[in-house]
Amino acid sequence: MLPKVKRTKTPEQALASLMRLAARAERSSGDALRLMRTWGVEPSQRQDVLRKLIGMKFIDDSRYAESFVRDKLKFSGWGAHKIRTALRAKGIDAAVIEQALEQTDSESMGQRLTARLERKMQSVKYATPYELKNKLMRYGLSLGYDFETVAETVAQLIHTEE
Repeated sequence: MLPKVKRTKTPEQALASLMRLAARAERSSGDALRLMRTWGVEPSQRQDVLRKLIGMKFIDDSRYAESFVRDKLKFSGWGAHKIRTALRAKGIDAAVIEQALEQTDSESMGQRLTARLERKMQSVKYATPYELKNKLMRYGLSLGYDFETVAETVAQLIHTEE
């Protein structure tokens, strides 16, 4: 097997590639910078390419954050903590993250958590109600919901189960 040769791109090639990628799916500025780093674009030129992409509206972190929040809530059932952490890892500014999360409906988030926990309750094996409560709490927290919301929801589910 031949060794993989690292291909480098010029700033113009990186701009064209990123324009194509951003036209197909939302990209964050952090995504663009990471890609340019792997392509071997010089650090000073990365910022120039990023400014051009932002100026031409190919990349918009607030638009990306809103889309990310909407998708993770709807399709993955994530909570605010997990979404916030994932967006921070993507290099999105904290103010942009909070603005995107403010547009969410906390009531529908609670309903999604209840539905996920009910589904989990049907598949989990447990010997005592205490064990069930612990497993549901861990699962709810792993989805990224805050402790109080998970605790209240689990208490309601276990109370109605008894």
